Amino acid sequence: MATIAMNAEEIRTNRFVVIHPLDDLPEQKVDTEALGPMPMTRSVKLSLMSLRGYLVLMMLLVVYHVVALGVAAAKH
Repeated sequence: MATIAMNAEEIRTNRFVVIHPLDDLPEQKVDTEALGPMPMTRSVKLSLMSLRGYLVLMMLLVVYHVVALGVAAAKH
């Protein structure tokens, strides 16, 4: 976040200076290219794998339901 220099009088009176974001200095953004893979514990990996399995199962159930509706509609 950009910092603003305050003089001694402002510091002594404990005033807060409010600056609109458009008038503030631009802040340095995080360089995500330099970040590596995030370290995960075994329980986090297990949780993510079970979430992935749950989502795949739910997608398969939706496909099954759509196909069943299509077959039922074709019989009528």
